[in-house]
Amino acid sequence: MNKIIDVVALGELLIDMTNNGVSENNNDIFEANPGGAPCNVLAMLKRFGHRVSFIGKVGDDIFGRKLKATLEEVGIQTENLLMDKDVRTTLAFVETFPDGDRDFSFYRNPGADMMLSKDEINVGLIKQAKIFHFGTLSMTHEMPRESTIFALEEAKKAGAIITFDPNLREPLWNSLDEAKEQILKGMEYCDYLKISDNEIQWLTGEEDFTKGVEKLRERFNIPLITVSMGKEGSRAYYKPEGQDQIIVEAAPFISEDTIETTGAGDTFCGCVIHYILENGIDSFDRDKLTDMLNTANAAASLITRVKGALRVMPKLDAVEALAKTR
Repeated sequence: MNKIIDVVALGELLIDMTNNGVSENNNDIFEANPGGAPCNVLAMLKRFGHRVSFIGKVGDDIFGRKLKATLEEVGIQTENLLMDKDVRTTLAFVETFPDGDRDFSFYRNPGADMMLSKDEINVGLIKQAKIFHFGTLSMTHEMPRESTIFALEEAKKAGAIITFDPNLREPLWNSLDEAKEQILKGMEYCDYLKISDNEIQWLTGEEDFTKGVEKLRERFNIPLITVSMGKEGSRAYYKPEGQDQIIVEAAPFISEDTIETTGAGDTFCGCVIHYILENGIDSFDRDKLTDMLNTANAAASLITRVKGALRVMPKLDAVEALAKTR
């Protein structure tokens, strides 16, 4: 089948309720920002001009209808976005700390994103994708987990490149042991793994990121792994089959304008996927990896300077201008 869609992503689409100050009565004011990691990634890819589509489910409620309209507004195809009349859209209340880091409280027991069944997945859409992207919020419970694995199997059969961001959210799992099991399951399929510093340390038990990557590579043949290191920047570990490993590190673009980190990892991930679309997974060199990390770090820095993520992804000219300052 003709690969006419650049990226299809499956997973959660939700509302991030982010703190936006206090009222005259000293009550917290929350802003309803469209969110969900897979769609944040797609929104960044759309900035690069890619054709992208989403598979998921929201409630047929105020928030679900707003989310569908938002995806259409930013240019993400919604032909496999389903509306559930019985279950409400998931909400994530986000508390932002003075350093820009966050804590989450999820209203998802269940949320509509958990109700996507295997027979609701449009296999034809997956077959049209050059890249299939997923995370693990769709693997926290049995029904969406079965749907995710089914979609991964179909993507693999169709020859898609598979990209994976575990995006660990501890409160959503029954146990961290279950989370670890499902993250490792996801790694069986992926060609590009985006993982954060705390995630790889937790997952492998190694404080040193390189040792952690080596431990993962003992089990999984993943050509490209990036480790996002927050204020320390990012690192890429690239080892296509039969070649020596290349390790590249890039410094962050620290800004005094940072207000929150929501969407930074997703923005980074979207940039890396763009480079995979441009270069393929088997033809990176040191220069391309360096350019990729600088661009991804620049985009991640820009998204931390605004509230929300999905509908406010940085414009390409701004990303390129910041990346060129290095």
